[in-house]
Amino acid sequence: MDFKSRYGEWLNLINQSLEAYVQEKNTPEKSIYRSMRYSLLAGGKRLRPVLALAVCELLNGDMREVIPFACALEMIHTYSLIHDDLPAMDNDDYRRGRLTNHKVFGEAQAILAGDALLNYAFELMLSHALSEAGSTYKKTKAALVIASASGAGGMIGGQVMDIEWEGKRIEAEALEHMHKCKTGALIKAAVVSSAILCNAGEKELEVLEKYAEKLGLAFQIKDDILDIEGSAAVMGKEAGSDARKNKSTYVTVYGISQAGHLLDRTIESALSDVIYFGEKAYFLKGLAEYVAAREN
Repeated sequence: MDFKSRYGEWLNLINQSLEAYVQEKNTPEKSIYRSMRYSLLAGGKRLRPVLALAVCELLNGDMREVIPFACALEMIHTYSLIHDDLPAMDNDDYRRGRLTNHKVFGEAQAILAGDALLNYAFELMLSHALSEAGSTYKKTKAALVIASASGAGGMIGGQVMDIEWEGKRIEAEALEHMHKCKTGALIKAAVVSSAILCNAGEKELEVLEKYAEKLGLAFQIKDDILDIEGSAAVMGKEAGSDARKNKSTYVTVYGISQAGHLLDRTIESALSDVIYFGEKAYFLKGLAEYVAAREN
């Protein structure tokens, strides 16, 4: 199957699974489920869960083992977006072409919806880990990889740096570290957790980790370029927000042209990494090219 068709197939699978995992309940606290679903089911690229399924296919793993973890990754990502959009953070009004969660449900409910998605992600992974005694260890290890990538040493730590460096001149090394944490950590976790679940060998895991690090870096560079060159109508959110908030980005550090060259080199390096897998890596190659060419 070609890249585009496979991406569409996995996108549908993830969306259907998310719909099934987080359902509205007719209980006194039912409004929290509406708020969670509002952001979780708003669409998007589903890059992290799709990446997890791609690694599963590459390693001839069992999709049923990976899907709960792939969906947990998307829940964690969505929680981070809800919180990023809050007035105390980026103060954004639109996400994925519609009003942000706090604009619809209020700030307090948005905070709680993010918290609920984060908690449910771990509830989902741990309940799956306990479902079969023989595979508890590798499932718990995969959940730990995702937990570590989501916390102070990963995504949250990167977000802290992003806030602290607003309005300041950042060195290239600190910028790369910030985005390895803020953006790259959860992308890498999608690859590594799936590889663990699918019994990857030592060399396979080493190659996949290198690829994932480059893909996460490329994704952030492209994000920074789109903030300057992108269309709000296509992206589903306002362009130019980084400049208005005086954020440190690859564009502010390198300039738009040099950032573009860095993106190209990073993608080329990622493509070179997965040559190890031969033709089986067709989707990982296609995903790297998609990240570089995307418009939202």
